[in-house]
Amino acid sequence: ASFDAMGNYYDQLCNLSQKIPTQELQIPFKWQDAFSKGSVFGGRISLTVSSIGYEMVAILFNYAAMSTQVAAIQNLESEDGLKKANKYLQTAAGIFNQLKDRVVGAIEQEPTPDLEPETLALLSALSLAQAQELVVQKALKDKMKDSIVAKLAKHADDLFSDVLKNMQKEGVRSLWDKDWVPVVSGKQALYNGLSQYHQAKVCNADKAIGEEIARLQYALELFTAAEKRAGYPIGNSKDWYKRSNNALTDAKKDNDFIYHERIPEVGKLTAIGRAAVVKASDVPDRFFPQATDLFDKLTPVHIQQALSAFNTRKQEVVTKEVNKLKESTNLLNELLSSMNLPAALEDTTGGGCPPSLKEKSDSVRQAGGVDQLEKLMRELPDLLQRNTDLLNESERMLREEKESDDKLRAQYKDKWNRTPSDKLTSTFTTNASKYRSIINTAQEADSIVKEKFSAHIDGMRALAAGESAMVAFLPQGAAGQGGSAAAQLKQLMEQVDTLRAERAVIDSELRNTNVDMKSVFSSAAAGGCLNEPVLSVQHLDKTYSGLQAQVGQSVTAQEQLIAKIQDLYQAFIQERGGQGGDRETALKSLAQAYDAYMELKSNLEEGTKFYNDLTQLLVTFQNKVNDFTFARKTEKEELLKDMTASMANLSMAAPPQAPTHHADSSDPSRPPRKNDPPARPPPPTVQPSSVTTDSAAGGLSSAPPPQQPPAAAPPVPNNPYGGAPGPLPYPPVQQPMPMPPYNPYATPMPMGYNPYGGGYPTPQQPNIPPYPQQQGYYPGYPPQGY
Repeated sequence: ASFDAMGNYYDQLCNLSQKIPTQELQIPFKWQDAFSKGSVFGGRISLTVSSIGYEMVAILFNYAAMSTQVAAIQNLESEDGLKKANKYLQTAAGIFNQLKDRVVGAIEQEPTPDLEPETLALLSALSLAQAQELVVQKALKDKMKDSIVAKLAKHADDLFSDVLKNMQKEGVRSLWDKDWVPVVSGKQALYNGLSQYHQAKVCNADKAIGEEIARLQYALELFTAAEKRAGYPIGNSKDWYKRSNNALTDAKKDNDFIYHERIPEVGKLTAIGRAAVVKASDVPDRFFPQATDLFDKLTPVHIQQALSAFNTRKQEVVTKEVNKLKESTNLLNELLSSMNLPAALEDTTGGGCPPSLKEKSDSVRQAGGVDQLEKLMRELPDLLQRNTDLLNESERMLREEKESDDKLRAQYKDKWNRTPSDKLTSTFTTNASKYRSIINTAQEADSIVKEKFSAHIDGMRALAAGESAMVAFLPQGAAGQGGSAAAQLKQLMEQVDTLRAERAVIDSELRNTNVDMKSVFSSAAAGGCLNEPVLSVQHLDKTYSGLQAQVGQSVTAQEQLIAKIQDLYQAFIQERGGQGGDRETALKSLAQAYDAYMELKSNLEEGTKFYNDLTQLLVTFQNKVNDFTFARKTEKEELLKDMTASMANLSMAAPPQAPTHHADSSDPSRPPRKNDPPARPPPPTVQPSSVTTDSAAGGLSSAPPPQQPPAAAPPVPNNPYGGAPGPLPYPPVQQPMPMPPYNPYATPMPMGYNPYGGGYPTPQQPNIPPYPQQQGYYPGYPPQGY
């Protein structure tokens, strides 16, 4: 069940990794080192990486580890148990061998010790050696030919030699318990001895007695070495030793009496062949290929990338053609506004409001008037500020994460071995710069919109207010009917309206045409020939070539139309007798205000949509940055924890030996110095005084000590502690009143001091010496070694 769970989980991770880019899945996966036993000061070594690849590596490692455990519990006495154990060990060897080449690229940083390539190579070699060992055991159990057993055992010897060599490498030596190396070394000697023993039996059958004796002697040495290295009789080495010894005795007897062959040296013996029966199993792409793909509805990564590239190409084509139409239309509107067309053709009375202006006024009012523009313009700053705040917050998180990483790297230097932030945040930094550029460009566009709005606000208000406001806005002027030129211009104005209607249809088709490229790319990927650039260009040409041709025809028709309008306009002005003065200027202003209104409304709506779309992108970007910084923070805390634990376990070096002149003055081994104070004089000798029993007082009394001869020193102040040697190390405190010398032993103890005295005298006990006079009671402070 555990194998099924891990295998199915690994398969689903494989499915997900093919449908979601690795950098898009910011889920921190934490795994502990398999060989770390932890310590009192910290937990086991661990590593946290936000990568599906890391999780897949860890699952495979555990799958291989469990395979070795299942192999170890098989019943090796049965043939079925031997086969199962051998299969599991070869599976583990294959997984460890594949991980050795895969782990560095999957993690992209320093792995834990159990995932180091050297460790994985050793685990693979050990699993393969144990699998070959089982083959040898089965061959012995089945009593195969001696030549086959010799070759199988010799290959086991080679494999355990490889394991022993890898196990003693500096990078992995500390991972293994002390019992591992002796056991592996013992097995290597054991299987070498088995190969020599069975090859000796082959020599016996071939009557090569000299070679047989040499191999048997070598086998005895190897069996002895196997037991000595392992510390116990490993693999029935004692039994194999007895067999070899018996065979050697028989061979020597035969050689001495019959063959008399020379015994060759071991180094000159013919090499024994190898029978490599086991090999590292290949790791399947899926452990359960027929299992349901839980992420079947997700588009695979390579299809997503192809679709993203196609959409970029498509947007470029659509934007290019739409801009052509928009630029041509704006040029036409500016030209007509400068000629006051078609209003000049309709203004025949010199008063009132031309019908074309009434239509424009109705369009402005239906669009919401000036209030709608002002509402859209008021929303822009809030939308801009929201996007700016999102981007600022994302940049702040990236900046603080980098500063923290740089600070710790400078503090711990080489010990801070995780990947630098610069290498991981290049994509984030590039996207942040791109978004910042977009926001700056949008701010400039907002300023242009405001300027245009201010320039045409009066005309737009008149259009939005209706006919009466426009009549008040327009001054009175001269009437003019015009002639044939006016009639021809009216026909051309109808063609202008037709051209605008056609362009509206082309613009709508360009924006709304969709191409189902997912099925196209999926079919191509299934056939193994997904070439996105070629397929994209082919389908874009097929879809938009007709619309591109219509755009070109529309632009050409406009150029011809403008040329005709300009020719007839000069004739029209002559027929009217010149320009219309202030009224014509006002009519032109209203026409320009209408064009400005429609353009501003379109720009503001596009700007609002742009800011809202940008908000979604920035929210997604901020979430990714937040996930990244959280994963890095978790990784940082784990690394700091491990470093703290490892530092707590370090043994501190012994302090340096202090120089001789630093020793304390009381240390007799220190040489004297010039500024040392004089040595302390010995205490005075006091003769023991006789002790008598004072029965009246009920206590002990002693005679005062004999007087010492006066010293030849100058007189010093009275010292209440008369027994102190020499002067005090500080000035004596002057008592307010002179106190008599105090001798604690001169005065008898009071009766109440002895709770058992009962007021009776205490006689001198027989055979008990009297209480001696205490010597050397010097309550004064001794001289200090300052």
